[in-house]
Amino acid sequence: MNHQLTKGHITKSLLFFSLPMILGNLLQQFYNIADTFIVGQYLGSHALAAVGSSFTIMTFLTSIILGLCMGSGILFSMLFGAKEVDKMKTSFFVSFIGIAVLAVIIEILCLLCIHPILTFLNIPTDIYQQTYDYLWIIFFGFFFTFLYNYFSCVLRALGNSRVPLIFLAIATTVNIILDIFFIVSLNLGVGGAALATIIAQAMSGIGIMIYVFMTQKELLPQKQHYHFDIDIFRKIRDYSLLTCIQQSVMNFGILMIQGLVNSFGVITMSAFAAAVKIDSFAYMPVQDFGNAFSTFIAQNKGAHQEERIQKGLKSAICISTIFCLMISFGVVVFAKELMLIFIHPEEVEMIRQGVQYLQIEGMCYLGIGCLFLLYGYYRGIGKPGISVILTVISLGLRVVLAYLFAPAFGSVAIWWAIPIGWFIADLTGIVYGIKKENWLHTKT
Repeated sequence: MNHQLTKGHITKSLLFFSLPMILGNLLQQFYNIADTFIVGQYLGSHALAAVGSSFTIMTFLTSIILGLCMGSGILFSMLFGAKEVDKMKTSFFVSFIGIAVLAVIIEILCLLCIHPILTFLNIPTDIYQQTYDYLWIIFFGFFFTFLYNYFSCVLRALGNSRVPLIFLAIATTVNIILDIFFIVSLNLGVGGAALATIIAQAMSGIGIMIYVFMTQKELLPQKQHYHFDIDIFRKIRDYSLLTCIQQSVMNFGILMIQGLVNSFGVITMSAFAAAVKIDSFAYMPVQDFGNAFSTFIAQNKGAHQEERIQKGLKSAICISTIFCLMISFGVVVFAKELMLIFIHPEEVEMIRQGVQYLQIEGMCYLGIGCLFLLYGYYRGIGKPGISVILTVISLGLRVVLAYLFAPAFGSVAIWWAIPIGWFIADLTGIVYGIKKENWLHTKT
């Protein structure tokens, strides 16, 4: 069911729209955690490090496509809010063809350049072959990742966040079952984990595409929309390219951090792989809430509901703050217990490093929660360039500080560099909002 976010109780609208998105990504993170658990428990620390490093590069590559899809989704939301259906149909056609072609090109390039990618990541020789085996299979599922993300963004732009959750839940369940079957029963190693992943991706991507074409016929392009509209292309380019740059910069920074972590050896790599999964699981809800907030802003921007945007901003800040404080408490207090889910108790140094990471990041979740709201707000009002600037500040500082101080202070410098980047970017975004968006003089 499609929903207008331009009317009704603001807080309820935000919560009900964002909840399926949050649950969907929590399911995705639950799968990542289950995958980490299965690999760590049955294949050992070397396999865990190999899969962890692979996860980072796949996140970066997916971010390119996800950014393009999210940018198109913002334009869809504005056109849907403004009830400009014909323009939305043409936008659908132009963006789908363009992003699909790019997804195929990326997949081919990754398969051709797998060895240079592993070299860039500083993969140690003792896990090089396992990492290669995992990525060689996982790259074949990249196009299915595009399908799921594109049609999810289309549905969410229309106010439908429930259907993507359903398809993701099915894929996650299948993924975990196949993980157990391929790894535990068939002893296929990391290749089995990769095979399980691409089968699940194919199910979710193809499934949600079929659903959209069967149930959203009144909003899909017809023959008269199958043409290249230069004005619409420019709008898609402006929104999608900048959002893509933002997502890519964000995850390229993470990729650079992964390369630095890898230089500290397998123990630190394994600790980081497990801790990052927990960390991502913890703050993922505020990231999804920020994305939902962006759709809310975009629909209301298209409908010229400026006062509703102002009230929505205040409501979103309250919701995000409450959640961040709650999750910070849980992660800081139970950091060791969380690490023990993935790592055997005798791996004392690995657990110590993971706990150290979680307690530093956990204390600072207000910073990342605020940053995701800023990203969503500026994308939604049609200023994705500001989101890019904030991302560059956050990730740039993170990378620079980590590479400057890690050689002298060890991995703890990497852990501290992350929240410092968050808070400096927050300050920049807030100051810009006060000066340029007149936040302190809005109507109540």
